[in-house]
Amino acid sequence: MRIIKIVEGTSVDGPGLRTSIYFAGCAHACPGCHNPQTWDFASGENIAIEDVIKTVQYNGFDVTFTGGDPFYQAEAIVPLAKAIRDAGLGIWSYTGFTFEQLLASDDKDMHELLCLTDVLVDGPFVQSLRDTTLLFRGSANQRLIDVPASLASGEIRLFTPTAAAADW
Repeated sequence: MRIIKIVEGTSVDGPGLRTSIYFAGCAHACPGCHNPQTWDFASGENIAIEDVIKTVQYNGFDVTFTGGDPFYQAEAIVPLAKAIRDAGLGIWSYTGFTFEQLLASDDKDMHELLCLTDVLVDGPFVQSLRDTTLLFRGSANQRLIDVPASLASGEIRLFTPTAAAADW
């Protein structure tokens, strides 16, 4: 899998301290994207799952998949996501795809990565809908989707922070 960088102990890509993994490659090319350097699928470096999981386990933080768009590398990322789940850690994923697009996709790896995700931050960044007051997202069209609850109920369930985390 191609990774641009791993940020250990960040608090901007989900609740609490997290390990954020920035994957290479994104074809959405959203105007105004804050990570256009991640669009190139050949950028970054190939890093073995074993090396990534060592970093994740060392920190013991929940993980965020971002980039780029991790769903473009779903086949390579699914084994990493399984190892993270086996370590008892949660996963947030950022994507320019919508939840509905991922559910309807014929790509079994994209669907499996979705199912291994706790919270999906979905949808393309839309410059005209940019809102810096939103929690963990950049534009008003993007949603924080509670994936397990949405899959169980058959309808979109949004993630809502608990009262104890109100200071995020």
